[in-house]
Amino acid sequence: MTVRALFPGTFDPIHFGHMDIALRAARLFDEVVVAVYDKPLKSLVFPPEERISLARIAFQDYQKVTVMGYSGMTVEFCRKIGAQVIVRGLRVFSDFEYEFRMALANHRLAPEIEVVALITNEEHTFLSSSTVREIASLGGDIRSMVPPHVEIALKARFKELGPGQTLVPMTSLRD
Repeated sequence: MTVRALFPGTFDPIHFGHMDIALRAARLFDEVVVAVYDKPLKSLVFPPEERISLARIAFQDYQKVTVMGYSGMTVEFCRKIGAQVIVRGLRVFSDFEYEFRMALANHRLAPEIEVVALITNEEHTFLSSSTVREIASLGGDIRSMVPPHVEIALKARFKELGPGQTLVPMTSLRD
């Protein structure tokens, strides 16, 4: 039996923490589908097509990882593509509560689909797409956080948006 796992997210942008979780999942399962969600309830820097493209380039050298876009409920997409497992990454304690509630809800909706949470490698615990976006929007160095093609895409996008962009809420990195 082939076990297909789904790793869903917005991936805006994809970063090394995402890649680490997907590649570790690929050691556990026969196939990992990185599923790029098209309409999350948050502001995005990249449209779905570009997020899918950036993810595909990031995984182009890995046979067991494919990238697809999707909309609607994650468990319905799992059923549609025959995925038996949803993979999630945990970075910090607050991730656990959110992921735990989502896993319970997904199990209620689709008890045949398991949820597997992988704890991030220590070097990626600080890493989130929002952190990458904020640092990139301020002209910071993100080379240790994202593949080169993502760095180029982010720089181009923020140059296009200009200094008055409002897509990226700022936290304390300006201080």
